[in-house]
Amino acid sequence: MRRALLIPVLSLLAAASLAAPPALAGGNEAKKAEAPSTYFALQPLTATAIRRDGRRGVMIVEAGVEALDPKLMERARQSEPRLRAAFAQVLMTYTAGLPRGAAPNLDYLGGQMQEAADKVLGRKGSKVLLGSAMVN
Repeated sequence: MRRALLIPVLSLLAAASLAAPPALAGGNEAKKAEAPSTYFALQPLTATAIRRDGRRGVMIVEAGVEALDPKLMERARQSEPRLRAAFAQVLMTYTAGLPRGAAPNLDYLGGQMQEAADKVLGRKGSKVLLGSAMVN
């Protein structure tokens, strides 16, 4: 007797879930059709720097890459380890010549990282964006 009652109830629930309103049913499709991301952030980059008191410190820079061209963005994502290595090399070279206690010049550093990104990616079209820089 319970099975006889259970089968119609389950079939009713199944039919109700299949007949979802169009706005709700189309919600997942709208999410799938979103434009691909044009930006990704790299993990923070670090390099040794000399602090004001003469002791060694660490310079930490947050950076990301933006590319509006989907092919270039895909290449940038695939080249992320190479980009990190190139940016780390630029940062280490920069901090080695940084005078003791001087504030970092992010315009210069960003330009050098942009040149490194263009070299790694093989062409121009991406943007290197710096989030923050801190010497500790």
